[in-house]
Amino acid sequence: MTHPAPSPIRACTISRDVQNFDLLIEDMEAAMNDTWGDLGFVEALAFLGQPEADALEFVALAMDADDETDLPLLSEIIAFAKQKGIKCILIAEDVSPASLHHLLRSGADEFVPYPLPEGELEAAIARLKTPPPEPLRVVEPVAKPAEALPKTGAGVVLAVQGIAGGSGATTLATNLAWELATLEKTNPPQVCLLDLSLQFGSVATFLDLPRRDVVFELWSDSERLDDDALRQAFVTFGDRLRVLTAPTDILPLDFIGSEDVKRVIELARKHFDYVVIDMPTTLVQWTEAVLNACQIYFATLELDMRSAQNCLRLKRALQSEELPVEKLRFCLNRAPKFTDLTGKGRVRRMCEGLDISLDIQLPDGGRAVAQSADHGLPLAMSAAKNPLRREIAKLAKSLHDLGRDEVEAA
Repeated sequence: MTHPAPSPIRACTISRDVQNFDLLIEDMEAAMNDTWGDLGFVEALAFLGQPEADALEFVALAMDADDETDLPLLSEIIAFAKQKGIKCILIAEDVSPASLHHLLRSGADEFVPYPLPEGELEAAIARLKTPPPEPLRVVEPVAKPAEALPKTGAGVVLAVQGIAGGSGATTLATNLAWELATLEKTNPPQVCLLDLSLQFGSVATFLDLPRRDVVFELWSDSERLDDDALRQAFVTFGDRLRVLTAPTDILPLDFIGSEDVKRVIELARKHFDYVVIDMPTTLVQWTEAVLNACQIYFATLELDMRSAQNCLRLKRALQSEELPVEKLRFCLNRAPKFTDLTGKGRVRRMCEGLDISLDIQLPDGGRAVAQSADHGLPLAMSAAKNPLRREIAKLAKSLHDLGRDEVEAA
């Protein structure tokens, strides 16, 4: 009597203990039937080196916070799979962003959070079989010292500050700068992005750029600042955007003063059409210098009590110092959808209670926003159709059109 040959193994889960990921077991059985297997971390390296592994289409590497101590081993597994031409889906629960970034840079093709959202594993498997759309490869991100600075005249200064932590200020600043830099294919605007959050500035992380020691030297001796010093401090992303990252080490916010900030902004304005500034959440002595130098000061907030209270306190502080409150443009992040009438009502009541206008309402971009930051890419390059990306692109275009109309009128 002949027995049918067993089905070849087309996929494998790799984990410390797959029983800790019961939803993964269910989804793998639904997607792969009986053509998948399970391996431990150490077993995986040995199996991937055997001829039987040549039939694998992908591996699903599952980890949680306890596995972060084995990061070098997990990176080795991903790199070995990539070398063998085997796709890798990273499934993580309660893992730090730094570890995720490290593993994605090691070669993981897809990231899915655990517990697994409905249908997400199957969608990730489908994406592995689909080549990336062409627009995502139009511009390759490049981190290199900036070349000679362009000459433009007096540029527009746009500052972004979060009124509450996690309100999306750096996301807005980073993506707004990139959208402005890529508005036109021929003769695009010259744009630079300054990260003035000296302690925990994350623009470098959002764009996967190196932090350079020369940034500390620039801020510590700004009196000697000239074109060459500024050029050396900048790094370039995607051949379009010049970025002054936060320093390598954490510095006190009073390490720089108003005069230092004024010098950097004024020199940047001479070379760029747009100077976008990512501010720290904290108000500091030199916030006044930025507020006076900028044309628009975006303040991001959310539809919650802490944002409302901080918004009121910010307005009072600026009014008491007779600073230009009219430059503030409040941006509501994770705004309610058009059909959310209850949310719309809350927005209206917030505007009336605080006596502000929320002309800029940014939709919730979902998980793709955090994934984009972990990959070190703007939303335009990682999730071009994301609703948040589309709204920021509209904002960039309206700002550019407004500036162009003013120039033509003059």
